[in-house]
Amino acid sequence: MAKVAAGLQYSEEHEWVAREDGNLVSVGISAVATDALGDIVYVDLPEVGSTVTAGETCGEVESTKSVSDLYSPVTGEVTELNTSAVDDPAVINSDPYGAGWLFKVAAVTDGPLLSAEEYAAKNGGEL
Repeated sequence: MAKVAAGLQYSEEHEWVAREDGNLVSVGISAVATDALGDIVYVDLPEVGSTVTAGETCGEVESTKSVSDLYSPVTGEVTELNTSAVDDPAVINSDPYGAGWLFKVAAVTDGPLLSAEEYAAKNGGEL
């Protein structure tokens, strides 16, 4: 079973949200998603300063198996990209909830999000 990190919130499309200072959130993809995708070889992220909208595509994740859209779990302005994950996408597989985060957003509103428990129950993950 794939690991689901407690204390995070999750979208139906397998992105996670970690609350930081104020309205700042980090966004990444879950271990459930990385397990399904296989080895990630490329990631295309939204630009810093761009606005992302909850539930809409904002990038792509390419693996040895397929290309998947990346959906924003929140609406707001992108403030930072994880350039380490862009340069070495394998870190998304090895540490999806840590060094494999993708981007940060100054969130204005959240999309529909699940608790870690709800996400794990729905996707066969373990906390």
